[in-house]
Amino acid sequence: MKIHPPKNIGTTDRIIRIILGLVLCGSAFFVSSIVVQIVLVVLGIFSIYEALVGWCALYALIGRTTCPIE
Repeated sequence: MKIHPPKNIGTTDRIIRIILGLVLCGSAFFVSSIVVQIVLVVLGIFSIYEALVGWCALYALIGRTTCPIE
């Protein structure tokens, strides 16, 4: 039996995070610094992951939710 954290990211927020994640990953191709490329890809993947899972750790820490059903 797996226990999942309650979702705290709504649909609009999830769509924005997916778009942001894709933009961050895509922008890595236009940067010459390898370190900056890695940071952009990691941030992009993390943003997409949060959108797919529907849970944000920062929102949980500050007690915020954009999901209509908790």
